[in-house]
Amino acid sequence: MAMANVNKGEIMDQVKQQIAVANAQELLTQMTQKCFKKCVGKPGSSLDSSEQKCISMCMDRFMDSWNLISRAYGQRLQREQQKY
Repeated sequence: MAMANVNKGEIMDQVKQQIAVANAQELLTQMTQKCFKKCVGKPGSSLDSSEQKCISMCMDRFMDSWNLISRAYGQRLQREQQKY
């Protein structure tokens, strides 16, 4: 019985890791698409300095927003779990 519990725990840990990787990949994809669309009007062989600055600022704002939402979501989950 204890062996089954260990296996379940290991499986859950693996699933959590896979979800975390998938979330990180989705975050990177969304951030890249949104910031590129916002900052690069005419794609070329390189980015000029204003495009580089725009992308950098866009990515910073995107990450700040993502972190804020993640913290708020985590706090809400904690409150919900405390109710039960």
